[in-house]
Amino acid sequence: MGSTGAAADAARHAFADQAAATGHAVDNARAAADGLEAAFATGVLQRTPALDTMLRDLAAALEADTEAGERLGGKSAEAARFILRAIGRELANA
Repeated sequence: MGSTGAAADAARHAFADQAAATGHAVDNARAAADGLEAAFATGVLQRTPALDTMLRDLAAALEADTEAGERLGGKSAEAARFILRAIGRELANA
């Protein structure tokens, strides 16, 4: 069962808004992940094993972008978009 209440709903909407924001997918992914981490830290949302796995995968994709020393329009950005969509679906259980 997912977290309930106005704060949990607001955290889910904030994630969705950040993931869909105009801008570079990698930057959006970093901001969306930071928002989720804040929601987990304050107890607004509860971590699930699936979310932990997805966030680790997202971190790996974002790290690849950082190591390249430039913004990648290909693999890191596409991986970030794919993982963000999966996280969005899983947030109902958080």
